[in-house]
Formats: sequence, structure tokens, C-alpha cells
Amino acid sequence: MSGWHIGIIGGSGLYDVEGIEGGEWVSVASPWGAPSDAIFTGRMGAARVSFLPRHGRGHRISPSELNSRANIDCLKRLGVTDVLAVSSVGSLQEMRAPGTFSVVDQFIDRTKGRPSSFYGTGMVAHVSMADPVCPRLSHLAVDAARAAGAEVHEGGTYLAMEGPQFSTRAESHLYRSWGCHVIGMTAMPEAKLAREAELPYALVGMVTDYDCWREEEAAVDVAQVIAQLSANAEKARAMVVNLLRDLPEVREPSPIDTCLDTALITAPHARDPELLAKLDAVAGRAIA
Repeated sequence: MSGWHIGIIGGSGLYDVEGIEGGEWVSVASPWGAPSDAIFTGRMGAARVSFLPRHGRGHRISPSELNSRANIDCLKRLGVTDVLAVSSVGSLQEMRAPGTFSVVDQFIDRTKGRPSSFYGTGMVAHVSMADPVCPRLSHLAVDAARAAGAEVHEGGTYLAMEGPQFSTRAESHLYRSWGCHVIGMTAMPEAKLAREAELPYALVGMVTDYDCWREEEAAVDVAQVIAQLSANAEKARAMVVNLLRDLPEVREPSPIDTCLDTALITAPHARDPELLAKLDAVAGRAIA
């Protein structure tokens, strides 16, 4: 066995993964509520893979209503070791044209009102988000996407907006002035929660549009996004297959696997038993 169990969180345009052997949909219960959907789990080569449609089958859940805590918790309960997120994004830079892929390495979180941590009163933790993605998994995703025929930009900053509305032109220009490269609605708090669950995380953004900063052309709309989604989907599925088939034979440990060792701050005698019970999957190793 390789030790790899890759969790795939599929966003707009990636609603399934082909080639999974012995796959089945499994329902996983979480103390954090209901996840977006059941999880399709099976094997591809030496690796185990579990696929979760972020918005649910049929794209029924709005970005603002995603239960990211339950999604990450359920993947952890299934034994996932690493998470590859695939999302549709808008471009804030001319060179990142629709149809290209961006494997980002930084985030700016502009979401609001979304539960963004597993921890709180009774069990406080502060994980580092200085480097929010896993470089190992990100490099594997870059190679897999290029092998699928995609033009890939490696690195870049993802602006996570609240939505579900698209940006105003003023916001789009502001985010460009901050040096952001792509914009989306789902990576936060997903990436933060993955880190709190000690899951190495990488995100591939599939560019569908130029947001609305280009004054000379019409603003983005759903019809435009859907048209580009169809063009991106085939390469996205091929990318996932390539990544799973080309994983190193053995999964070497990652520093992210044990990041809670330096994050938990609440003294053992002051910890809330009810919260600890909810943390059994995401933090069980560290709080045992």
C-alpha cells in the first residue's frame, strides 16, 4: 500500500472522477452537520481516492451555504491524507486567460459569516497559514495538469469573496491593485479548515472569465461561466487521473501531518469535553 489517500473536492465543472476502481458512494456522519453530499470512494492504482462534489450533485448548494467544516471532517474520517481542491475562478490578470489553470499558493480571505475554525472556547488552536498550500501536492497538480494539455500558471494569490453575487467593477479593480491573480467563492475557509485538520491542501483554479475589470467588454455572467466550464472539464478530469496515477510509490510524511503539535494552546485541565468529542477526527491524534 502506498499510504496515499487523496481527497478530491470538486467544484463547478468537476462533478465526477473517471477511472476509480471499486468505487461506491458512502454517507459519512459528522458532528459538524451535513456535508455537501455523499463521498465517492475507491482506488486508482496504489492510491485510495475519495471524491466529494463541493456543491452537491446537481450543484444545489450556494458558496455561502457550504458546510466546509463537515466536508473536511468527513474526508478526515474516511482516512484521507491529502486534499486536492478543484475550483472555477475568475481571472484578475491578463495573462491568466479563460481556459488556463492556476495552481495558487496564497489566499486573501474576504468571506464573512462563514464558520472558519473547528476550534473555539474550551479548545483553542492557532495554526500557521503563512504558507497555506502543500508545495508537494501543488507541484504534483501542476505536472498532472500540464500532462492533460492545460496551460498552467504555477503560484498566485486567490481572492476569496463572499458571493454568491459576482464582483462590482470597483471591487475587481481593488483586488487587482492588491496583486491578486484569481478570484473565487469557495477556497475559504476550506483551506484553513484543511490545515486545522492536518491535511496537506492544494488548489487548482480553472479560469472561466475575466471577472469585470476589463472595462471594454461585458461583465461575467453565468452563461459565460458554464460555456467555459464545459471546455475545462475534460482537462480537469484528465488532470486528476494523471495525478493519481503518477503519485510517488510511497507517501513520505509531511510537516503538515503534525502541525497541531505547535498549535494547541488550551491547558488539558481547561479543555471542554464536548468540543473535544467533536474534534475526534480532525484533532484526535494531537489531543489524545
